[in-house]
Amino acid sequence: MFESIYIETHLSSHPKVLEILQKYPHSIIHKIAKIEDVFQRVKKPYLQKRTNLNLFLGEKKGQLVKPAPPAYGLSGEPHFYFVHAYNCIYECNYCYLQGYFHSPDIVLYLNHDQIAEEIKNVVAENRIKCPGTKIWFHAGEYSDSLALTSLTGELSYYFKLFKDLPDCFLELRTKSINIRDLLKEKPLLNIITSFSLSPEKNCKENDLKTPSLKKRLIAIEELHLNGFPIGIHFDPIIYDNDLVYSYEQLIDQLVLSIPAESIRYISLGVVRFTSEVYQQVKKNYPDSQLLAQEFVKSFDNKIRYSKPMRLWILSKIKQLLIDRNMDPLKIYLCMEDEDHD
Repeated sequence: MFESIYIETHLSSHPKVLEILQKYPHSIIHKIAKIEDVFQRVKKPYLQKRTNLNLFLGEKKGQLVKPAPPAYGLSGEPHFYFVHAYNCIYECNYCYLQGYFHSPDIVLYLNHDQIAEEIKNVVAENRIKCPGTKIWFHAGEYSDSLALTSLTGELSYYFKLFKDLPDCFLELRTKSINIRDLLKEKPLLNIITSFSLSPEKNCKENDLKTPSLKKRLIAIEELHLNGFPIGIHFDPIIYDNDLVYSYEQLIDQLVLSIPAESIRYISLGVVRFTSEVYQQVKKNYPDSQLLAQEFVKSFDNKIRYSKPMRLWILSKIKQLLIDRNMDPLKIYLCMEDEDHD
């Protein structure tokens, strides 16, 4: 998978580094002082990931846990995300990472102990500010939370951490079916695996190199039957003339895998881009049906469908969920503000 592996020199004898190197004996090894000396220094086109992908192993510096943007999760509770990796092995044509980093190479940070300490500090601060409030943490902001866990082995670390933080929640956002290491853990009610789902046709056209919808639904069912809490993201929703029918089909397939009442929450979000990502999408996927509709600059300077169109889409899909016994209080709009255009 990786042509070259770049390792921060002080981690050369780290057990996880040695374990990863054993899995990729043919990769070229480079020792570097720090990841930033190489990663992104030379701009590498996003689509080069199809033929040339490198791996960086190091320690994350600076702020490890950050406040999540507004409307990132269920409202009324503080949300944070932590940074443990950059970039993704998949190739979704709407992915904002194609305009975020100047390289599609994979970065894995190994200082989970420091991330854990910062999570504990954030928890302590918020218990003082908002006593009794549930605190949420999200993994997968810049990567997929499960795709490479067989490589990183990090899940056991965070299960131990959140077992001792019962008033806090961890969300693992994913499109992966790599649930093997997850099934080795004892389920915790405060660790939710949330799957991003789209209708089958959209998965094939837009979620490139990801597991199929059918395989994701099988993974959801297996985790549910083994007691793992499940969340769902219908995000991004991409409009086409079959939107209502295709989401009826998707929801019907979903509730065959897991009963609606067992889903912890469902987020709804319409496709959106920053201006830079929008330009990259047009460059990388000029013939994609993703670009077929008209987009406008909206309330937060992101490129979206017009507000009337967005609200129609979101209300329609929300009603489809309610019609299939989904509790409306478990449905929230992601990165959407009904008070702005």
